[in-house]
Amino acid sequence: MGFFLSTSTAGENEPIQTFVIPHSHMDVGWVYTIQESMHAYAANVYTSVTEELSKDADRRFIAVEQEFFRLWWDTVATDLHKKQVRQLVKEGRLEFIIGGQVMHDEAVTDLDDEILQMTEGHGFLYETFGVRPQFSWHVDPFGASATTPVLFALAGFNAHLISRIDYDLKDTMQKNKKLQFVWRGSPSLKEKQQIFTHTMDQFSYCTPSHLPFSNSSGFYWNGVALFPDPPKNGVYPNMSLPVTKETVQAYAKTMVENIKQRAAWFRTNHVLWPWGCDKQFYNSSVQFNNMDPLMKYINQNSKEFGVTVQYATLSEYFQAIHQSNLVWEPRGSEDFLPYSTEPHQAWTGFYASRNVLKGVARQASSQLHAAETLFTRYRVRFPDGPVTKDWALDKLRALRWAVSEVQHHDGITGTESPKVADMYLQHLVQATMGVEELLAALILLPHNLGLPSILGSRYQRKGVHQPLEQHVIIYNPLAWNTTTIVNVTVSFPIAAVFDDDGQPVPAQIQMAAQSNVSYDLFIVVELGGLQHRKYLIKSSEKKCSGRKCGWIYEAKGVLFERRNIWDSMKTGRRLLPVINECYKLMFDQDTNLLHSITYLQEQRRVLVTQDFWEYHANGDTKAGPISDNYIFSANGSAVRAYEAVEMEIIPGKIMTEIRQHFYRGESDKDYTYSITTRVPECFGSRLRCHRLEQTYSLGPLRLNTEVVLRTSSSLRNNRTLYTDDNGYQMMERRYRKFNNNTLARNYFPMVRAAYIEDELSRLVLVSDRAHGVSSQANGQLEVMLHRRLWNNLPWSLGYNLTLNDSSVVRPTLWMMLGSISVTSKLYQREAIELQHRPVIMPIDQPQRSWREKEPRGSSPVRSVVLPPNLHLLSLSIPGWNYSSDHDVHLSHINSGQDLHSEPDFDRVLLRIMHLFEEGEDPELSKPVTINLKVQQKHFPCMNVIVLQEEKRLQCFIFCADRMLCREPGISPVCRGGTGRLQRT
Repeated sequence: MGFFLSTSTAGENEPIQTFVIPHSHMDVGWVYTIQESMHAYAANVYTSVTEELSKDADRRFIAVEQEFFRLWWDTVATDLHKKQVRQLVKEGRLEFIIGGQVMHDEAVTDLDDEILQMTEGHGFLYETFGVRPQFSWHVDPFGASATTPVLFALAGFNAHLISRIDYDLKDTMQKNKKLQFVWRGSPSLKEKQQIFTHTMDQFSYCTPSHLPFSNSSGFYWNGVALFPDPPKNGVYPNMSLPVTKETVQAYAKTMVENIKQRAAWFRTNHVLWPWGCDKQFYNSSVQFNNMDPLMKYINQNSKEFGVTVQYATLSEYFQAIHQSNLVWEPRGSEDFLPYSTEPHQAWTGFYASRNVLKGVARQASSQLHAAETLFTRYRVRFPDGPVTKDWALDKLRALRWAVSEVQHHDGITGTESPKVADMYLQHLVQATMGVEELLAALILLPHNLGLPSILGSRYQRKGVHQPLEQHVIIYNPLAWNTTTIVNVTVSFPIAAVFDDDGQPVPAQIQMAAQSNVSYDLFIVVELGGLQHRKYLIKSSEKKCSGRKCGWIYEAKGVLFERRNIWDSMKTGRRLLPVINECYKLMFDQDTNLLHSITYLQEQRRVLVTQDFWEYHANGDTKAGPISDNYIFSANGSAVRAYEAVEMEIIPGKIMTEIRQHFYRGESDKDYTYSITTRVPECFGSRLRCHRLEQTYSLGPLRLNTEVVLRTSSSLRNNRTLYTDDNGYQMMERRYRKFNNNTLARNYFPMVRAAYIEDELSRLVLVSDRAHGVSSQANGQLEVMLHRRLWNNLPWSLGYNLTLNDSSVVRPTLWMMLGSISVTSKLYQREAIELQHRPVIMPIDQPQRSWREKEPRGSSPVRSVVLPPNLHLLSLSIPGWNYSSDHDVHLSHINSGQDLHSEPDFDRVLLRIMHLFEEGEDPELSKPVTINLKVQQKHFPCMNVIVLQEEKRLQCFIFCADRMLCREPGISPVCRGGTGRLQRT
């Protein structure tokens, strides 16, 4: 089928063929916890749907979110239910759509986590039913990213379905019959990865509920779900008027009118008519028993109505569209972000809602990545090691589940109720603690019974005064060699650091930024890819001298007088430089703010200042538009969030730290906001000085306040900025003027990176979590970091969705400044390195000195090093057990035998991602070839991953901004930009 613009319409004189899609939108969170939803309605959905579909071969249903289905399958479904489901899936009457654990958000989710939650759901579906989903149903995420159609195309989907796009744009698309198109989401691959996309019309995914002949909602015969308990008598609120001989004609007229209204917006005579909405089909019997006679009546009178109706799955609808043989207009890599529902309702607030949850979710994802890589290498090297493989997989699966769960479009978005946010946090924290146990076991336990543990055999020296000693393991979870600085909190003012060879390590110690009773110990670590090393920290209250004290620098701070903004009318008179090999930062002693940055490679100075501003929100619906969990609607322009600034500079030999404290009131004792900037020195072969590491502290905020970090510069960017789509590709965001709400509609999601630039320079920020970002003035880049809101909208109060977030948040951004060519080589890797910082594991408490009786018996782990433009996205053991031969697997599923199987620990999942888009860098954007043969001599860059000949290597390869997925048995050669697998 071609993909070009065609204005023709198929079947203009034929009856409208209506595909009624029964579904239930089941939020994995939002207002109610998972447990509450399972009890109140979700379990009943799958029980009753299974039973009702088994009674009539014409009935259909689509199942979307896998978390609820898997919970039902594992804890509720009987053997009969499972047998019925397998038969329904085999017949195509129960169809799994999307197949991920959740319907993930598209604005603030990271690509890694989108893939994870899809992998978790798809692995279960294939192992259990031998099916792979073919279609998406992204009907509720708040805006549509261009990354999502690419991801789904790469996952083998045949069509993509979206709904929430700008109200005015949807209206135009409806009038012009352009709700369906072919989306080429990647500017690098263009038509090589494209997908047919269907946009829901203005009625979206819910059945129109208005009935002109009844006060009850229409087509929802099972009513509205009740919490916390289902009613014992089975009578729910707002149950629709039953279909009877007296009402069927009125129902049919209402349904047909809606079908015809929708048909006018599409080019074919096929209408997708979603039947369902939030929390529906928990009593499928009453649903189908009313819809069956209604559809029968319409079909019996189809000539009069000009309409036919049938139950359908998405595959049946899209197959009919395909057979229409129309050609479709292509759409480029533009996304549908941000999203607005009305002139004053820009859904750009959730980019920054619940900052703490966004941060914890990303940290958990990073910890999972580290544990997956370490366990996989452990299993390959020590298949009979003492770490129990089933125990390890349970720990990993728990965190996979928790990280997948929070990607829900009312999860990581911060748009859920407080108790649901607490649920997500609890699941993430508990599962992360389990993975930390696994990491410790993988490193500390002897790899076989013939070797000592990493701590060796030691004895305490008697009668000799020794400093306290603590051992720390530091693991590099990336497949690149790295020289970086890590921070370990210690309790004593004097410390020395030694590596596992006993050699002193450069370090710096100073009073902690967030505590008056502890110290920050900065250590320069050199680690190979996927390599860990042990470091010894010797702490003392007394100074020492000589080699035994190591290479340590004790840094002392210089405190500058607090400056009031009203007294700082004259600036730039007393500038204080902070210099490393890359930058000269000038701080203004009249304001205690950053004044300018010169990047020394080109001796180019850019005026740069950073401070905090507040948008004040309205909380009274009678007074005007409000801000809430979802929506950003400021009362006016931002106002300065402070009256005075204090500054302390701590010069050092490892790094210089600048601490700026912002006081809401001039005489306040405690600051409300702070910026801690670390300016590193260069160590090792790779230049590290270009990264300015900044950590912020914000809060508690005043009610109805939204706080931004505003970075103002002399760059002439014309209010154009660039932000990433899910950490996958950069999107140009030009400032646009609207009749209403221009400020909020020019906010965009920043998942990993954002930058502004002019002809000479680029200023880049990379982030450890998602935020909202905008360029409201020339040379300006502002990041919304925190929100605290309340409003009196009854809906918000009823569901406790007012975002009264009183937490103190501490996000991190890394800033870079330089020419476009230089920063293009850096920011992608910097974003990855911020996401996957070295994992620090203290393995004992500070104690008196011990001495090794014998050296450690095991050899150090060999490093894994990929080329600089490739990233090891995944290296894991999924554990799913199925035959690599599809027919054999289906035969096993359909055999009727006990399908319980033990996890497969021999199948390894590997993903490698090319970081650079087409044309982004003249060298780093070029294709890269990697030979993944199992023989070590053919695998020089990753020689540690040597699998036994009989083991299978399942590879998902990202090539030049693409992911390719093929079955085991194909040895992939990754050629960047081509998007193809070749057999070798």
